[in-house]
Amino acid sequence: MSTATATKAPTAPRTANGGNALAGTLALLRFDLRRDRVRLSVWILALVVGTVSTASNFKTLYADPADRASVVTTMDGPAGLAMTGPRHYLDDYNFGAMLGHQMLGFMAVMVGLMSVLIVTRHTRNEEETGRAELVRSTVVGRHAHLAAALALAVLANVVLALLLTLTLGGMGIEGIDTGGSLLYGSAHAAVGITFAAVAAVTAQITAHTRGASGMALAVVGVAYVLRAAGDVGGDGALAWLSPIGWAQRTYVYVDNRWWPLLLCLVLAVLCAAAGFALSTRRDVGAGLRASRLGSAVASDALGRPFGFALRLHRGMLAGFGAGLFLMGAMYGSILGDAEDMLKNIDQIQEALKEIGGASVAESFASMVMVVISVVGAVYVVMAALRPRAEETAGRAEPLLATGLSRTRWVGSHLAVAMAGGTVLLLLAGAGFGIAGAASASDAGLFLDLVAAALAYAPALWVTVGVAVVLFGWFPRASAAAWIVPVYAFVVGYLGQLLRFPGWMSDVSPFGHVPQLPAAQMSWTPMAVLTLVAAGLVWVGLEGFRRRDLETK
Repeated sequence: MSTATATKAPTAPRTANGGNALAGTLALLRFDLRRDRVRLSVWILALVVGTVSTASNFKTLYADPADRASVVTTMDGPAGLAMTGPRHYLDDYNFGAMLGHQMLGFMAVMVGLMSVLIVTRHTRNEEETGRAELVRSTVVGRHAHLAAALALAVLANVVLALLLTLTLGGMGIEGIDTGGSLLYGSAHAAVGITFAAVAAVTAQITAHTRGASGMALAVVGVAYVLRAAGDVGGDGALAWLSPIGWAQRTYVYVDNRWWPLLLCLVLAVLCAAAGFALSTRRDVGAGLRASRLGSAVASDALGRPFGFALRLHRGMLAGFGAGLFLMGAMYGSILGDAEDMLKNIDQIQEALKEIGGASVAESFASMVMVVISVVGAVYVVMAALRPRAEETAGRAEPLLATGLSRTRWVGSHLAVAMAGGTVLLLLAGAGFGIAGAASASDAGLFLDLVAAALAYAPALWVTVGVAVVLFGWFPRASAAAWIVPVYAFVVGYLGQLLRFPGWMSDVSPFGHVPQLPAAQMSWTPMAVLTLVAAGLVWVGLEGFRRRDLETK
């Protein structure tokens, strides 16, 4: 007689707190705060200082009611409304209404950028580098990483809202009261939290950090375009499809309506819930969208360092290209109205006189070119630092273990950065030229504006050189390359308005570029900048060739 022995089925492993999917969230939040304490401080401080300085400048530039009435006339057109906000702000254009009208839409994009990068950095990037798998092998719940990232984004936006409320409310500017400042800060927080929740969804779709960030930032871009299209249209229906449009329709400092922010919070809750739900439908490190299988045989271009580097950069290059073309077109659309828009603003008129030019349109175009070139510099810094990202991720080591030399590997990325930056300037100049020539009814402006944009190419090459020197000799300090575009914007653009001393502009490579089309072309500084860029690249490559490779 045989007997059957019953065996007990194995039980699923449980965490120490009973299998809580949020286990370890607070510990991860504290860790994320420690990692981002400097990064977030810089973000929040820059946004607050930018807002406060703008409000102060409004008080100085538009002290006379006639000046504000002139701005209303200029802004009450399709181009002005598309770049600012809904027409209702113009009914009583005090300093508060001016701040909400001209700044809220732009600041919403910046807050959205900050929030998206926070979430993708602490979710998808952790999985892509393999750190999330190690952390989750301990007593950490499945949703802890996403919950901690969202909590950090919420905390950053709330701190930003409080600082905006306190600083703006305490400035004592007519029309900017404490109640309106609280709503102004809350609108920033609501939009930022909404886009953070959007990033929580995109982080589940793709297995790559750049893809998740790109999709979320594309949503931010679409939201801005819908807002702009709705404000230009008569009924504003499209703007109600955009979180940025919802924030602007609080009519801060005018009507102070709070209820549109509820739409942001509802969308944020829905997107966050969708992010948590979608995360259970994929494996750690994978995305919901399966990666496409590549060709069995690589093309000839992928078999060369430059072609392979271009393949890695093409998505970011295309995104910046489209953005800069649209940016140039938006600035160009108001070029014909620049003289009427700026004629009563003494501080800007003085800055334009220093630039020179046969007309206000040429001087204004020269000032705008600084902003366009700085955006191009942001791209070249990101592209020039891509080898550092490849090195820290462990992908450079197997490549360099083949017959590929260090110089050819880094040089291919630098070539893409330099050529790509030049192409971006060409696209921005083309957009500016097409729209500007149409707006000013002067076909000759097209080639002038394209040439003015391309004149900044050597300055971008110097920026690449600074980045590669840091990467080659001081890899841990590579992020210091961001000082170049930030300094160029502060001194090159704001310095013209705030009358910074001339020597500060001379420190930046952008300060040596001829300010076309207002000024005459000078080839000497262009040649010097090109030689400096070549020297910096050579020094950086020598440093990378001599130092040890960071391995995994």
